[in-house]
Amino acid sequence: MGEDQRNLFIALGLILVILTGYQIFVMAPAEEERRAEQAAAVEAAAELADPDLPASTLEPAAPTTVDRETALAGNQRVTIDAPSVLGSLSLTGARLDDIRLRRHSETVDDDTPVALLNPIGSDHVFYARDGWTSGTPGFADLPGGSTEWTLASGSTLTPDTPVTLTYDSPSGLRFERVISVDENYLFTLTDVVTNNSGQEVELSRYGLVRHEGRPEDETRNMAVFEGALAVVDGTLVQSKFGKLEDGDQTEESGIGGWVGITQRYWMAAAIPDQDRAFTARFRSIERGAETAFEASYVEQAIAVPSGQSLSSTTRIFAGAKELDVLQQVQNEVGIERFDMAINWGWLWFLARPFVWLLHMLEGLTGQFGLAILALTLMVKIVMFPLANRAYASMAKMKAVQPKMAAIKERYAADQQKQQQALMDLYKTEKINPLAGCLPILPQIPIFFALYQTLFNAIEMRHAPFFGWIRDLSAADPTNMWNLFGLIPYDPSGIWLIGGVLGIGAWPIIMGLTMAAQQALNPPPPDPMQARIFAFLPIIFTFILAPFAAGLVIYWAWNNFLSVLQQYIIMRRHGNETQVDKLIARLMKRGGGDAS
Repeated sequence: MGEDQRNLFIALGLILVILTGYQIFVMAPAEEERRAEQAAAVEAAAELADPDLPASTLEPAAPTTVDRETALAGNQRVTIDAPSVLGSLSLTGARLDDIRLRRHSETVDDDTPVALLNPIGSDHVFYARDGWTSGTPGFADLPGGSTEWTLASGSTLTPDTPVTLTYDSPSGLRFERVISVDENYLFTLTDVVTNNSGQEVELSRYGLVRHEGRPEDETRNMAVFEGALAVVDGTLVQSKFGKLEDGDQTEESGIGGWVGITQRYWMAAAIPDQDRAFTARFRSIERGAETAFEASYVEQAIAVPSGQSLSSTTRIFAGAKELDVLQQVQNEVGIERFDMAINWGWLWFLARPFVWLLHMLEGLTGQFGLAILALTLMVKIVMFPLANRAYASMAKMKAVQPKMAAIKERYAADQQKQQQALMDLYKTEKINPLAGCLPILPQIPIFFALYQTLFNAIEMRHAPFFGWIRDLSAADPTNMWNLFGLIPYDPSGIWLIGGVLGIGAWPIIMGLTMAAQQALNPPPPDPMQARIFAFLPIIFTFILAPFAAGLVIYWAWNNFLSVLQQYIIMRRHGNETQVDKLIARLMKRGGGDAS
């Protein structure tokens, strides 16, 4: 082979390698990306053509995030000015995406209203809207997320001045929408659709609520539900954000109910006509770097002949989960089980009366913190007979502790005789060792129901208490490392003493009351158990330190009442308690100093 031929083959080989590499590393990924885009477009088109799915893909993901005011300025708006809400609605999509809550501020020190709904393009996008879809060919231009509505009448949406929007579709349908708002958080959307197309058309109305990304202040606690929820045919359906993120897609059909996305204290919900069958759906959608969570419904299709009109009314709720407001919507408007927006938990049959009592007691005392104390006292009074039996049994057990210790020492080598001697002692003294435990069992669900109630009560948010507690829903702001504010420096920014070891005054009070209650109980027979029980108050002090102050105050007050009740019963049975011994030592020391 000549030199020229060898060079030719080398050149051809290099060209082949370059072409192969270009095909593998450049052309193939580009083709794969193009096919993915085509598949996405086909999927989107299929969704829009499916009468059972809302036309929600019309809202494109914003390429960049801008500040809220810039995002709001991106389209024409109608101002909302109501007693409970203020903001605006976008004429693009007739979207409710700018709602702030007048009665609820961002922080205790800042009276800026809570921003519940936020427009596309801003941080924490959250909105609700309503539209139409059709399975009849040639009617893909119905009101959706990108539809530009025209403001026909009204300028500012208030409870006294509704606004009217209109939209004429190229296919020959005219939509006239009247939007009104009540004194609280409920928007009513009444549509009249006139068919001027020259043919019969099937129409389905839908509503949706969408939240992009998980909430910034998401509460990761078993007592709180945050995510998508719905009531369909009287049944509550729920799916947390994490479950939706993992791909859960829920679908339920029925008559009467609503769909929404809820956070600890707030909710946005889309509410269909309560007399029409509808299908509710939960899903998550990848939107660039964010995952969008959506709860939607689609009503059963209605045939509208040419030249005829259809009237339809739906609603959107965007506000705080205040029990009286939710029940007003449920009872006066007729929205099925709307108060299920509050997470009552599996002990709902106890939690609901507790909420009612807290409302009543807050009205009587004028403060939510005092209502908590009063409710705890009422529960203690109701449970007094059971607790009395338990503490009386404990007092008897404590009285025979010396005899029990003597039996254990006498029969240390024979466990069978030891147990028989103890049983004879219980029989002689008329003691049931289980009597101290069994009456306490009914109190356990009551405690958890109260815990569930207080953790979800919006009335506790920003509610002040006496002294340094200005927000019962936040942790105790004091810190033992600056002597609870006596030393002028703030340790909250220091990781260890401002976080894990940053214990406030009320958690310490709670720990002391727990230790006092433990000191009144008979000590465990096993020394190791006794040492473990001795550390429990310290452990619970650290566990409860980051909890809401209202919960810690409730626990401390509950412990104090138990200590008081237990001390009286112990003294009645002739037991000397640790409290008596402490008082005796202090009096002896005081007498010695005086002499």
